[in-house]
Amino acid sequence: MDQSLADIDTLIREEKRLSAVESCEDAWADGLAAGIEPDIMAEAAISTALTELLQSSGEATALALIERMRERLLAGEFDRNLSVH
Repeated sequence: MDQSLADIDTLIREEKRLSAVESCEDAWADGLAAGIEPDIMAEAAISTALTELLQSSGEATALALIERMRERLLAGEFDRNLSVH
């Protein structure tokens, strides 16, 4: 089966995303083990991410990310109690 460059790029991007999620989950677990409250870790993680994104990609990209995350939050995507298919 031949894969197009776009397919390969999509697979690489997904692998990077999964690796990033794993790194964040590890850091989150370390923070909890150290007694850091989830709200403190969340604010620090979001602030760090936005600072880095702003520096690398600019304000428009950072604002677009915030809007996408807001839409996902309102849709219930982050609620573990909801079943999203």
